[in-house]
Amino acid sequence: MSNIQLIIEERAADIGNFMVGRLLPFRKKRMVGPFIYIDHMGPVKLNERQNFDVLPHPHIGLSTLTFLFEGSIMHRDTLGNEVEIKPGAVNWMTAGKGIVHSERTPEYLRDSDLFMHGLQIWVALPKDKEQMDPQFSHIEKSEIPAWSDGDVDFKLVAGEALGKKSPVPVFSKLYMIEIKSKTEQVVSIGGQLYGESGLYILEGSIKEGGHEYGEKQILVAKDSTLCEFTIAANSTIYIFGGEPFPEKRYIDWNFVSSDKKLIEEAKQMWKDQTFDKIEGDDEYIPYPTRK
Repeated sequence: MSNIQLIIEERAADIGNFMVGRLLPFRKKRMVGPFIYIDHMGPVKLNERQNFDVLPHPHIGLSTLTFLFEGSIMHRDTLGNEVEIKPGAVNWMTAGKGIVHSERTPEYLRDSDLFMHGLQIWVALPKDKEQMDPQFSHIEKSEIPAWSDGDVDFKLVAGEALGKKSPVPVFSKLYMIEIKSKTEQVVSIGGQLYGESGLYILEGSIKEGGHEYGEKQILVAKDSTLCEFTIAANSTIYIFGGEPFPEKRYIDWNFVSSDKKLIEEAKQMWKDQTFDKIEGDDEYIPYPTRK
């Protein structure tokens, strides 16, 4: 008996000068736990004329989680943070009532060929935290809990699960777990997860309930407490999820909220350019016009 409720395939999406694989939101499943948006960036090779440049843009009502496998991104925001994101580190920015940030290739790499590969994730905030003051945390790769069980390597990228707790300062009950295996192995973590759960196959494959599933898809579980599967050799997967919120969340461009009024106010603020600005950067992404 399979525990898979829904399969979500990557769909191509354009985020400006960069194509990504969109995973969430999906028409049949807008969120998995508090996870409301997941983009798979790359893998792609950028030359000196193709730098990664996402101009200043705003967010409300969410936390962003940037997790790179290859490449480098310079994060700047209206709190004054300027941090280079490197593979394995977690960049966690909480927008709350409003923040503006940019993501660009660092200056020292702009004349070089560069591989870019990673995940861009949004985690919705609980209703009572949607209007909190914005915050920023950068957690280095060495700080992320990592352990092995035979040939299977685990990392707890964010949240709390499997008897571990990540230092990423989350605001609701959630988890994001990396699992890598050098050989074919049975992975059984049933009873250690909670809420809703999705399994993203980055590379390789898994077998579950008599079926085999391949790369670039999310498998949404019927019951997160029944998580058992066979992971193929040289595979990398991510299990993510947590407790869902009781209220619906709305998305409009980069804005997330349980209250449409807050989104409309943020839209108008961005059109009027009354959000705080990143020091020394007058460029910005306009609110998109609907065709």
